[in-house]
Amino acid sequence: MKIDWAAIGSVFGVSLVFTVGLVALFTLGINGLAKREKAAAQGESAALAVTGAYVCFAACAAAVAYGIVLIVSKS
Repeated sequence: MKIDWAAIGSVFGVSLVFTVGLVALFTLGINGLAKREKAAAQGESAALAVTGAYVCFAACAAAVAYGIVLIVSKS
């Protein structure tokens, strides 16, 4: 049995990049919701921040769903 270390390194690198990207996207969503709370306390509107947060969460959900599709289709 021969282990292809380059392929393992490539998979690790891609998964690391996508994991960090998803965490950053989710963090932006949480940050947008926090701005909504701050704006509500001051009596202002934060429609753009809330819309951005929902877009970030939708992108996270789409990425997770795509990952599940990839896993299931390879079985």
